[in-house]
Amino acid sequence: MQTEQIKSLVVDALEDMKAQNITVLDVRGRTSVTDWMVIATGTSSRHVSAVVGNVEEKAKHAGLRPNGTEGRGASDWVLIDLFDVVVHVMTDQARHFYDLERLWGEPDESGKQGSADA
Repeated sequence: MQTEQIKSLVVDALEDMKAQNITVLDVRGRTSVTDWMVIATGTSSRHVSAVVGNVEEKAKHAGLRPNGTEGRGASDWVLIDLFDVVVHVMTDQARHFYDLERLWGEPDESGKQGSADA
């Protein structure tokens, strides 16, 4: 499965479960860990868990086997590693605290990191 197809599958799975504020960041050239990060917000820990379960199920049906899933126990931030695409599903509080968009987003004209939506 090509990277674009994986990104589409992930975004569709997130949308199916009503994940909020879905953001796709291109991190190629800034890290060797992955090419794309998909970040989404769940309305509660239970919603985060359900959203993650749907992403994992859709990936499994597409023949993808995640490299790993982290954070399932706490469920305020769960990461799914699909190699070229890493998925972060977070509660609103965790998302604001860690601010991955600022950390990994496109640099603005001043050279500071910013966010990029897709």
